Amino acid sequence: MKKLFIPAQIKTKLNQSKISKISKELPKKIAIAYSIQFKEVAEEIKKIISKNHQITKLIQVLGCSKPIFPKETQAVLLISSGNFHAVSLAVESGLSIYLLEQDKLRKVSKQDMLNLEKKQKASYLKFLHSDKIGILISTKPGQQNLKKALEFKKNLKKKSYLFLCDNINSNEFENFRINSWVNTACLRLDMNEGSIINLNKI
Repeated sequence: MKKLFIPAQIKTKLNQSKISKISKELPKKIAIAYSIQFKEVAEEIKKIISKNHQITKLIQVLGCSKPIFPKETQAVLLISSGNFHAVSLAVESGLSIYLLEQDKLRKVSKQDMLNLEKKQKASYLKFLHSDKIGILISTKPGQQNLKKALEFKKNLKKKSYLFLCDNINSNEFENFRINSWVNTACLRLDMNEGSIINLNKI
């Protein structure tokens, strides 16, 4: 069965004067990142703030992506909703991340990043002490890493099971007697579930 991916754009009217005012809080050299539904908003914001800022990059962020920004980038303006992309971007890039959500600007705090890092460390300890490991594999394009999963299972000195699916639902984990799950799919899965550790963290 063929799949058709159609991006849905959020419908909103920008307050240009407010965006101009908000931009004064940002460093001069910034990258703009956005979730796909905010693409048109991001492009419009770029036009507004590029008058007083150098835009080093305009890029879409995905749950499974790890964007790279030019060296001169001082911060990233993320146009999205919630902490899902914001905190992970801050940890992975080492840059200051400013989240613009509904005309409100918020900087990702050090505490936000510390909380994620603590959760990742706890997940790693759980992995070390578990005798049964579940290995998560997605069939979605861009997230499918079956080869890496098989290689990991081959070298793992623990009893392990492969779980191949399209949508990974952590609510289903309780149906299996497994305490630690190694994720080879979307890198953001570890943000919401303490029993998941990404393969690249092992």
